Order: sequence, then C-alpha cells, then structure tokens
Amino acid sequence: MRIAVLLKDRCQPKRCNLECIKYCPPVRTGSETIVMNEELGKPVISEQLCVGCGICVHKCPFEAIKIIGLPEELEEKIVHRYGVNSFRLYGLPVPKKGQVVGIIGPNGIGKTTAISILSGLMLPNLGRYDSPPDQGEILERFSGTEIHDYFKKLFDGELRTAIKPQYVDKIADTYKGRVEKLLSNVDDLGRLDQVARELSIDGILDRDIQTLSGGELQRVAIAATLLRDADAFFFDEPSSYLDIYQRLKVAEIIQGISPEKYVLVIEHDLAVMDFISELAYLMYGSEGAYGIVSQPRVVRVAINVYLDGYLREENIRFRDTEIRFFPKPPREESSRAGLIRFGKLSKSLDGFTLTVDGGEIRVAEVVGAVGPNAIGKTTFVKMLAGEIEPDSGKIDTNAKVSYKPQYIRPSFDGTVRELFIESIGPGFETGFFNSEIAHPMNLKFLFDRELKSLSGGELQRVAISLCLARDADIYLLDEPSAYLDSTQRMAAAKTIRSVIEKTARTAMVVDHDVYMIDMISDSLLVFSGEPMKQGKATGPLPMREGMNMFLKQMDLTFRRDADTNRPRINKKGSRLDREQREKGEYYYSL
Repeated sequence: MRIAVLLKDRCQPKRCNLECIKYCPPVRTGSETIVMNEELGKPVISEQLCVGCGICVHKCPFEAIKIIGLPEELEEKIVHRYGVNSFRLYGLPVPKKGQVVGIIGPNGIGKTTAISILSGLMLPNLGRYDSPPDQGEILERFSGTEIHDYFKKLFDGELRTAIKPQYVDKIADTYKGRVEKLLSNVDDLGRLDQVARELSIDGILDRDIQTLSGGELQRVAIAATLLRDADAFFFDEPSSYLDIYQRLKVAEIIQGISPEKYVLVIEHDLAVMDFISELAYLMYGSEGAYGIVSQPRVVRVAINVYLDGYLREENIRFRDTEIRFFPKPPREESSRAGLIRFGKLSKSLDGFTLTVDGGEIRVAEVVGAVGPNAIGKTTFVKMLAGEIEPDSGKIDTNAKVSYKPQYIRPSFDGTVRELFIESIGPGFETGFFNSEIAHPMNLKFLFDRELKSLSGGELQRVAISLCLARDADIYLLDEPSAYLDSTQRMAAAKTIRSVIEKTARTAMVVDHDVYMIDMISDSLLVFSGEPMKQGKATGPLPMREGMNMFLKQMDLTFRRDADTNRPRINKKGSRLDREQREKGEYYYSL
C-alpha cells in the first residue's frame, strides 16, 4: 500500500515552479497523477496512479511531499483520515475502566486525534473523508473488538467525557474573568473547594485568568476537567509548566479518580508517565503523514521499548538510535576556569525575596537549575542575563549572554528563515549551525513557515536553536522541554550538550524534566524556600550533592531501571525508598 501525503503548511505553490508536477514521470506521459486543485490552491496526488518513484519528494523545494509504502494489512485498521493527501490514523488505544492508560509517542502522529475520537469530539471516518460513516457503520467496523462496547456507550449517550486540552496558554485567549467563576461554571458535583485545595489553587481563585502563569493555568485546566461529572477523563500533557512536586501531586490525583471511570493520559515526561499509568500504548509513524497505535504494554516495558526505538513483536525500528542513561554522576572537572562569579545576592519583587549564596559558573559547563515553581529560578536567570539588577551583591562577569525565556510569544513578522538571518546574519550559512543545531533540532522543515503559524513545540525548537546560534559566552535556557515530545527533549538535550562541548561555552538550563536534567547537566543550582514568598539558591553543586539536596526537599527518591538505567520514581515507603533515604542517596547508585 502506497500513501501520498502533502504537508499543506509547507507547500507553497506561489513560491515554486510546481516541480512536483513538472518532473513526475507519469504526468510527462499524459497521466493525471499530480494535478493542481484550483479550489485548494495546492497540488493533489493520486495514490492509485502514483508509481512511487519519489521524484516529486526530492524535487519539491519545500519538502512538502511524503510518499510512503505501508503494509497492505494496515488499510483494514484505518480509523481516521483528514482528507485527500492528508494525515491518517491506524488503530486506537483502548480505555480500560479503573486503569490509567498512557499514550507515548512523538508530536504529529495522531495522539490528540485519538483522544478527540475517544472523547466524542469527533467521529472516526474510517478513512472515508468524502463519505463519512454513521455511528452504526462505526460500531459494525469495531464489532467483536474491545473498543466496540466503549463506542456503543459513547454513541448511546451513556458515557460522559471530560478533556484537558494540550495548550493551556490558550485558555486566557478564550476565557475572561476570575478563576473561581470559570471553575464554578463546570463544577458539576460541588467539589470546587476540595479540588482547589488538592491542586493548591485555592489561593488564586480571586485572580483574573489573564494574570496566571503557565503552571497556574495548567492546574486550573486540570481542575476544570476533574470537576466535570464524567465517566471518561482525558488529560493531554498535564505536566507542562508544572514543577516535579506538582507533577506528582497531579499524578496522584489522576490515579485517585474512581475505579469505575476511564482515564487516558498523553505525557512526554517519561518519569511521570512511568509513575502515573499502569498500561501504555506506543504510537509511531511519520510526522504529519500517518500514525500507528501499537499493542498495549506494561508501562515500564513500553517506556523501555520507546527508549530503545525498536518494537520487537512488530519487528519495526522507529528511531535510528537508542536513548541511553548513565547510573553514576559525571566526574567533577576542577580544572575548568571560572566564567561568572557572584557573591551573596538578594532581589525582592512583588512581595517575593530571593537570596543567592555565593558561587561560580565555569567555562564549558552545563549547570542545571532545579526547584519548585515560583521559587526564583527565572529571577536569577534574568539577573545573569542583565534584564534585572540585584538589590544587593554583585555578579562579576563580562560574559556575553544569550537568553531563551520561559514563555515564548512570537512578535516577529516573517518566516523562521528571515528571523534567523536577521538575528545571526552570516552565522545562518555556516556548516556548524546546520550540522550542530539546525539538523538535530529538525529545523529544515520550519525555515519557510511564518513564525506566528508555528505550534508550541515548533516555537520551542526555534527558540532553543536561536539561543544556541547566537555568539555568546553563556546560554541561559528557561524550561526548554515545554511542549516538546520525549524524543525532541532528548534531541534538545544532546544539542545543547554538543554545542557546549564543541565551542567550550557555558549553559544554564532551568527545567522540571528529570530525564533532561540528568542527561544535560555537569552541576546543579538548587532552589529551595516557600513559593511566591521567599527563595534561596545554593550552588552550583556537584551532581550527586545537588540531586540529593533537591530530592530530599521534594521528599522523593529515584531508583534505576535494570535494563536502561533510566531514573524511576520510588513508591514512598517502599523497601528501596527506605534504604536510599537511610543511605542519603536519593538519586545515584553507590
């Protein structure tokens, strides 16, 4: 089976010579394999007439065409197709009553489409986008399968659903007014006070939606979902913008949803996915072209398979390289020269006070910054970037700074290519930029897109790359994992690590994803205190000392997976948890 996909956001017929039509061998012999659709303003490729030569794929200047060969038997599993030459989804995860079911996979392969179908937001068209089936035909198609009964209840109105959307920062664009009013409107069971306390948002109920931070918006969105009188709950990336403590608290709340309910979770923080779910489905495919839902696996096995990049039962390799973790902390490099030195610092802002112990950031070092939200991490980064001055103390440096902020709000009018050319000039054409930044961050397909048209994950990749591409002595990256899928997070970590090692520059990375911090950091700056009131920064510390200090204040221990060495959260009070606490080893093995 051959599928032809046109990535419409890349296709720009007005800026090319229609090479796809011009060079197509069947077209040159009189066949209408590729024709221009005047209504769409885009070419349409006939999958029946396409010979699979791939010439159009290579000739398209915007790499907007994918011609992919798939097994014939997949056609029987098609669940949804968005249109001619458009994305198609094969298979669905099956919700299980009383279990938290996870969905793991890269962006752009249909995870959100799957939960939109399962939540009733859209009907699966079984590939018939031009003559969609009715509910009876859908039930007939799934007759004899586990998901048939679920759809029957959904279509009969016996299954109420609630969904937490992926992009919570858009809530402020849709809703106006106070948090309490928004939540009261969806409080079907009178549980607002209880849920607000559990999510620690009882102190912001009087606040206007427009004034909330990303983490506060995320918890409000989760609360709005939990307050619904629903039978099936869907959480699309509930961890974004939350600190580790908040992520695990949300995970515990989601696990506590009644055993009579269905719960599905899409999550890119693999440590949280491991903690929250019992069963997980891997999804793989080609971004924007197709997505395939694999067989369910116990979550530990599912994550290990995902890191390995190989589905043994299906004999499919979906990633070229496996992702590795190391059980011991990196060796300390005492010979590194100091780049930034600072004595005791303090800064007060809006009733919050940050104090910083004296420390030193060294050349060719990646410093991870960890701690709860609203504890002063971004404030310290802004002091290093020169955006704000400390009230007392001094930062001793002449270092040139490149800064990626936590929240990315695109104001540039133009394409990604134009943004890079304006920002870094000739650096855009260098081999180093293309091989060390653009290629691993997969920017090639974004260069001709308008910046303001990009998704959250695409914007994040551009912002990280732009930060690293600037000529600077230190790169400050605030929450680079936000909206990136698990594979993209690992790619970003490797890119940051590689740039620092090859240029002998320095980076500070603020993030809540333990896997990313583990992969990227040489040392840790640990923030503690009382969120929104007072914070204290200690370090940079060696990784073992820093992780122990951080996780002790978080009241968490991690063990290492026997097969992959990836960090796994210990159940509180378990044998391993008790033993590690007694030894004072909260993260690394001895």
